[in-house]
Amino acid sequence: MNKRIKFDNKVVIVTGVSSGIGRVAAEKFAQRGCQVFGTVRSIAKAEPIPGVRFVEMDVRDDASVQRGIQSVIDEANRIDVLVNNAGMMMLGAVEETSLPEAASLFDTNVFGILRITKAVLPSMRAQNSGRIINISSVLGFLPAPYLGIYAASKHAVEGLSESLDHEVRQFGIRVVLVEPAFTKTNLDANSPQAASLIPTYENERGNVSKAINKNVNSAPEPDGVADTIIDAALGKWRMRHQPKGQAFLLSKLRRFLPVNLVDSSLRKDFGLN
Repeated sequence: MNKRIKFDNKVVIVTGVSSGIGRVAAEKFAQRGCQVFGTVRSIAKAEPIPGVRFVEMDVRDDASVQRGIQSVIDEANRIDVLVNNAGMMMLGAVEETSLPEAASLFDTNVFGILRITKAVLPSMRAQNSGRIINISSVLGFLPAPYLGIYAASKHAVEGLSESLDHEVRQFGIRVVLVEPAFTKTNLDANSPQAASLIPTYENERGNVSKAINKNVNSAPEPDGVADTIIDAALGKWRMRHQPKGQAFLLSKLRRFLPVNLVDSSLRKDFGLN
């Protein structure tokens, strides 16, 4: 972690601050002296966060995104950091997942990032600086069974982020990926299942669901991921950041272990034969 100093001139937007990683990250940015705007779907239902100004926004709606980003620019005159945190998860075999369900997940996890990034970039280009933090997952480089559509969305985020970084660095803007593992949040604990389940997948899907619940129950609180986001936003640039612990270990195992060992270890961890 970089030396703790004040960043009073940094204007930060964090999406999805109602709970979990986004909420803790927004609070930590405010504690570091940043001017923080946190997006929520309903201000009336959101619990206040000290030092954080709420912006009502639905990342799936073009007009809502444009209004929200413009309101920040009108008030703060600039945007230095964007943290694309809002997301959703879904449990189910690929065959069980309907196209509308997959499209809904991609609309939040991928197109939501694209909408907000496109809305923010003109301001960042004009000021010739900025940093965009996209929250991916270890599933962005290590897919897991029965989380195929979610993993696909995170792979898309990874590809989008690397391509975008090449394009915008000429304007003093850099893009960063943060890749957490299981974290004790509502996203992991309350992820919905595909609606049209196929009975022949039931046994394995049940094992995977139990494994997810076990991992979430023993997972760390969001503070470690939030600290990683702060460092990714305010520290020295590098493309990928994993929080200490399981995420960092998995990134090394994926890189250095033989494919068959990674495959068998993953299947064992998720309760598959």
